[in-house]
Amino acid sequence: MRILVTEDDKALSMVMCELLNQEGYITDTAFDGEEGYDCAVSGIYDIIILDIMLPVTDGLSVLRKLRKEGVKTPVLLLSAKSQIEDKVKGLDSGADDYLTKPFNTVELLARIRALSRRREKEYTELAFEFMDIMFDKERHEIKKDNRTIKLTKKEFSILDVLTENVGKVVTKETIILKIWGYDTEIEYNSSEVYVSFLRKKLKAIGSRIKISNVRGVGYILEEQE
Repeated sequence: MRILVTEDDKALSMVMCELLNQEGYITDTAFDGEEGYDCAVSGIYDIIILDIMLPVTDGLSVLRKLRKEGVKTPVLLLSAKSQIEDKVKGLDSGADDYLTKPFNTVELLARIRALSRRREKEYTELAFEFMDIMFDKERHEIKKDNRTIKLTKKEFSILDVLTENVGKVVTKETIILKIWGYDTEIEYNSSEVYVSFLRKKLKAIGSRIKISNVRGVGYILEEQE
């Protein structure tokens, strides 16, 4: 699970990232609202930790803009303000939870786990039927009629990104960021290799789903007639 920590206090950001990394989460950081928005809108994160008092663009403005853009990633707001009206304002702006600073690290982790469980519940409920296949997100399998084939983690993740954007072009950059992250040194042709494997598996079960190349840009998922 990948978490974006948007916090301008670099010492606090480092502490949170270290804590989350110890718990098995993957973290990225942003130190102002503009950078946080640019990262968050990529759609590669499972949870966003967002401080309200940020330079350049404040956290509430970032949050409202994300929700307006249709980004549904769970957001945990951080703020030094503890008044009820401040919490209500944050939640009404689209936050999923609100944590007052200074906070206990045990509580931070508990709130992240709660958001994670909510995310996983939504994730599995989206599941199963897609076009002419059954897409089993729990077993990482695709099925059609009486044929079933297992997907590798990378193949599964690529198909998941494509199904969430059916009919739209998904750039190679988006796939790389979503699956390998910002710090990866992987080449774009590596994603092409996994897409090729995925095409063969879809063909093997007799699916009409087609992953088309958009030259120089990325891929689009379509159903053949």
